[in-house]
Amino acid sequence: MRLRKKPWARPELEACHFFVPKTSELKGNWHKAFNNDNPIYLELGCGKGTFIAVHGSENKDINYMAIDIKDEVLVLAKRNIEEAYKEKGEAIDNLKLMAQEIALISDMLDEEDKISRIYINFCNPWPKERHKKRRLTHTRQLENYRKFLVDDGEIFFKTDDDTLFEESLEYFKEANFNIEFITYDLHNSEFEGNVMTEHERMFTEQGIKTKFLIARKKNK
Repeated sequence: MRLRKKPWARPELEACHFFVPKTSELKGNWHKAFNNDNPIYLELGCGKGTFIAVHGSENKDINYMAIDIKDEVLVLAKRNIEEAYKEKGEAIDNLKLMAQEIALISDMLDEEDKISRIYINFCNPWPKERHKKRRLTHTRQLENYRKFLVDDGEIFFKTDDDTLFEESLEYFKEANFNIEFITYDLHNSEFEGNVMTEHERMFTEQGIKTKFLIARKKNK
């Protein structure tokens, strides 16, 4: 879905205390940005923010970073995050929202940032062969994530796309990750604590099963 340009989106984001306008300035210092040493969980492609809003408001002992590229999407995420925290009566002090091209994530994160977990939810499957390197689970991308994932750090990956899921299993193997958990039907699996995304809800209503895995970084 293509969103119409909203000139008011960036000003609203920049007026938000948990939005980070210049991510590269915090490279290597994200724990200082949160002012604590709690684990940091990162969502790549947060969309409208419903997933990260639930996690952040319910787990105040964890720091969350949510990334997407378009202001028009991020401003909706901002509002959903604010609403979720308001419902819980919590201050938004453990979550940072930012605009960042994921292919250039090394511009904002390095080994000093020590990310404990990455969430990749319903990313673009890029089905054409010439585009597959753009996948967020492609081996090339996973090698980038390894640089700032802690030892034994995890990647939680959900998708509706069968081909992407099967090919991602090979990507994780190539990038030296262990598959710790896998299911081809998340909602009828033994996994507990799932938080549904807006895409997940839509696909589920269409009868499409959610594929899910947890991959753990192996030490080389």
